[in-house]
Amino acid sequence: MAQTQAVDAVPEKPARSVRVVLLALMITMMLAMLDNMIIGTAMPTIVGELGGLEHLSWVVTAYTLATAASTPLWGKLGDMYGRKGVFMGSIVLFLIGSMLSGMAQDMGQLIGFRAVQGLGAGGLMVGVMAIIGDLIPPRERGKYQGMMAGVMALAMIGGPLVGGTITDHWGWRWAFYINLPLGIVALLAISAVLHLPKKRAQARIDYLGAALLTVGITAIVLVTTWGGTEYAWTSARIMELIGIGVAALVGFVFWQTKAAEPVLPLHIFRSRNFTLMSVIGFITGFVMFGATLFLPLYQQSVQGASATNSGLLLLPMLGAMLVTSMVAGRVTTNTGRYYVFPVVGSVLMVVGLYLLSTMDTGTSRLVSGVFMAVVGLGMGCLMQITMLVAQNSVEMKDMGVASSSTTLFRTLGSSFGVAIMGALFNHRVGDVMAERAGSLGSQVTEQSAQLDAASLAKLPEAAREAYQHAVSAGTHSAFLLGAVVAVVSLIAAVFVKEVPLKGAGPKDDAPTPTAPVAEAV
Repeated sequence: MAQTQAVDAVPEKPARSVRVVLLALMITMMLAMLDNMIIGTAMPTIVGELGGLEHLSWVVTAYTLATAASTPLWGKLGDMYGRKGVFMGSIVLFLIGSMLSGMAQDMGQLIGFRAVQGLGAGGLMVGVMAIIGDLIPPRERGKYQGMMAGVMALAMIGGPLVGGTITDHWGWRWAFYINLPLGIVALLAISAVLHLPKKRAQARIDYLGAALLTVGITAIVLVTTWGGTEYAWTSARIMELIGIGVAALVGFVFWQTKAAEPVLPLHIFRSRNFTLMSVIGFITGFVMFGATLFLPLYQQSVQGASATNSGLLLLPMLGAMLVTSMVAGRVTTNTGRYYVFPVVGSVLMVVGLYLLSTMDTGTSRLVSGVFMAVVGLGMGCLMQITMLVAQNSVEMKDMGVASSSTTLFRTLGSSFGVAIMGALFNHRVGDVMAERAGSLGSQVTEQSAQLDAASLAKLPEAAREAYQHAVSAGTHSAFLLGAVVAVVSLIAAVFVKEVPLKGAGPKDDAPTPTAPVAEAV
């Protein structure tokens, strides 16, 4: 099939217009990343007012499910009907979900409205990355995607702080309402200054493929969310979900070979680089979200840190990630070369995770901060380079599905990381508590979710020491698993083929956007 040169029709833009668009995209990225961070801090207050503690996990699960299931669909719709309108539609849907969530009167309503919000969120990050792919030549794209990685890191650091401040001073409903003015600014800016070629696809939407993919992704996310918590891993419910998920995904793959306009064209996986970036993205998500879950727990339980500033506990890792992302983007833009970043990033991630696995009850905050910084340096080399190389590996007509697929694999990786590392952590904590504290240990383990530094101080000394050793042992097992999994990323990175990035570097006077060429396997 002939390569589509749609982006060549994009007129050159004054630098100021591009900056306005990029500012709007950064605001949108901030919306997508901040939401869960802010809501996590507000959850105790929400439960206190609405009740429904037994359904608490669904506030997050409904959002995650809807986001993961809708991500590939938003990407495909953008490819078929034009990026701008589809992207604005996802922002509007996200804002409607935010407004309704802020107005919820009970936990059931909140869960339902969070699902609406998640459906919109599925198109936010995909839209940002795909629009950058349309506007900016691949050679120039690295520095802008590095800026987006910086926004993600800032959101992860500032989210809990912002959430706590909003909840304490304005009430939990403003944790949702705060999205409205930001989203409206982004909408107005995009509407005024973003001009992309309009498309009108002749083919019909692949409804069967969309349904099969949604069922498959939903089953996978539910398995990783419920396994080991709501249900035992070997329970009938989990086995049923695994069976449904496998059957749906096998059916989806088969149907994609037959559909006239497939949701996820399988030919993009013929590109070696695209497939390898999907693997690396999955591993990055696996490691990143597992680390952000267990590091604050370790620092609060073992090192006695306050939970109030939980976002600041991750500052060494996220700060290093921010800096490296910016540097990697700038170097890629200046040289057009990127092979070194996936390799070095994977090595640093393996080394950093191994170092984190060596932490015990005597590890100082300074030492753990250095270990976190090593992991952050590795993730910074990988976060946006994976998207850049994936986009450079497909034709322009597949830019949306390439962006959405890369985002989806990272999302699924995070689900698996939290589930598998969490199961290993909980199992190890339970074993060590039983060894060190006997029956008292099992009682403490049952309420471990509430054991922050203040709660630990109230425990008998023997139970407190046992729990600290147990958490230390649990983080050792979780991070050692992460290091082993990260070796897969290193193996994949070694086989990346450095294909020249299209578009001139900064030495050229007026670079024009050029459609990337898919490289041969």
